[in-house]
Amino acid sequence: MPRFAANLSLMFTEVPFLDRFEAAAKAGFKGVEFLFPYAFDSAEIRSRLDTLDLEVVLFNLPPGHWDEGERGIAAVRGREDEFAAGLDLALRYADVLGCPRLHAMAGLDVHGCDRDVYLRNLRLAADWARGDAVDILIEPINTFDMPGYFLTTTEAARDILADIDATNAGLQFDLYHRHRMQGGVLEAIAEFAFLTRHYQCASPPDRSEPACAPLDYKSVFQAIDASGFAGWIGCEYKPRAATIDGLGWPAICGVTI
Repeated sequence: MPRFAANLSLMFTEVPFLDRFEAAAKAGFKGVEFLFPYAFDSAEIRSRLDTLDLEVVLFNLPPGHWDEGERGIAAVRGREDEFAAGLDLALRYADVLGCPRLHAMAGLDVHGCDRDVYLRNLRLAADWARGDAVDILIEPINTFDMPGYFLTTTEAARDILADIDATNAGLQFDLYHRHRMQGGVLEAIAEFAFLTRHYQCASPPDRSEPACAPLDYKSVFQAIDASGFAGWIGCEYKPRAATIDGLGWPAICGVTI
């Protein structure tokens, strides 16, 4: 049975970020993920995790100048020192929060992405993270939501991971992005199961609660189960209304939180 983690950057936004941990726990979640924790003290987040018996399953490395439109710097030429500094910060947060997975966003082509830079930075990240038992993940993102993103297909991610050749580097498989960019979600789950360390879910085309149309999440979750996956599925969706009002989808999809 899949385990579901609430994405606190998109869910429970009715309350301030630090209060979302309690909201997620009250809703039945045992795991949480989020985009970036760096605006908050890691010890304060740790305290809330301990009080609520929650596990942090994933967050992102610093993405560059997010508010100015940057979407990661792992593949961006000339930002290698900044990437390394951000990696160090992320690993320190991961250590305090007990988080075993970090997502390294590649960046946008317009900012000067380069495959060789991407490979070097990801190898560095995997090397530094290995001693902390942390996986470094890469995620293909569709170009409807994020035009110009450097990594857009699951096949390209597979090739990057083959070139990195690190046991602690893997695929962050966002089912929503795969459906919008390429389709063939059920087939891709089976094909890329050997690389996948983390899934994320949302319904196309508006990235709302998982449902049974147009992407049949009941079948999707069954396929993930059949693949032998024992990790987490991040609920990286935008609730259509209040978060708690949209939590009927697990019953519809034949799963439990």
